[in-house]
Amino acid sequence: MSKTILITGATDGIGLETACKLSAAGHTLLLHGRNPDKLAAAKARVGAKPGAGEVETWLADFSDLADVARMGSEIASTHERLDVVINNAGILKSPVEMTPAGLDIRFVVNLLAPVLLTQKLLPLMGPGSRVVNLSSAAQAPVDPAALAGKKQLSAMDAYAQSKLALTMWTRHLAQDLAGKGPLIVAVNPGSLLASKMVKQGFGIAGNDLGIGADILVRAAVSEEFASANGLYFDNDSGRFADPHPGGLNDARTAELMEQVTQLLKAA
Repeated sequence: MSKTILITGATDGIGLETACKLSAAGHTLLLHGRNPDKLAAAKARVGAKPGAGEVETWLADFSDLADVARMGSEIASTHERLDVVINNAGILKSPVEMTPAGLDIRFVVNLLAPVLLTQKLLPLMGPGSRVVNLSSAAQAPVDPAALAGKKQLSAMDAYAQSKLALTMWTRHLAQDLAGKGPLIVAVNPGSLLASKMVKQGFGIAGNDLGIGADILVRAAVSEEFASANGLYFDNDSGRFADPHPGGLNDARTAELMEQVTQLLKAA
């Protein structure tokens, strides 16, 4: 059955490859990007797949939380139902590392934006829907001062902390919505895939992006993930696994979620 699926960061890399695979299966795709030209090119490529479903485009800068909120509200006002949200958009290196609000751009794009967007879209998603969060093998305990913008980290440290935080939020939201909302799952799509981020961070071409796209398609629509609420799938090992041990600390998770809530209120 055709589903309506939003993919953030869908103009290149794993997001675009995933969109192509899902479109070819006849699903309706909502593609997000921040560059209008790249977004138009992505729509043309995805829509050209044999058997492609409808393709929409949504423009927003995920380093600007007001823009994220606007996009979420507009999607919510134009759609009655959303079957899958794939929170794929992410950033490692950036010419501008701090937002005008004084927050590290990695925490904003990789954590706060998907949390805010998902909150806006939850009214469209009931049991049977899914939220797939892009985690990473790079995970590190979150420094509250760094999340608050009071301590600057290296790009990789901020990235790793933001990805563990996203994985912690996955587990927290799954517990909060159990039985009354969408299934929430975190996925490490695979290490060192051929994305722009890997080229920037490690200076290598990387492995086949299809490795990551295939697991995201499975997480989005397969029965394999139908009972995976709150779990973390590590595609490097090909199985569900525990994240970094810090991600299983309920007290720390509660503190983190309270800090995220306060940061979003202040945005």
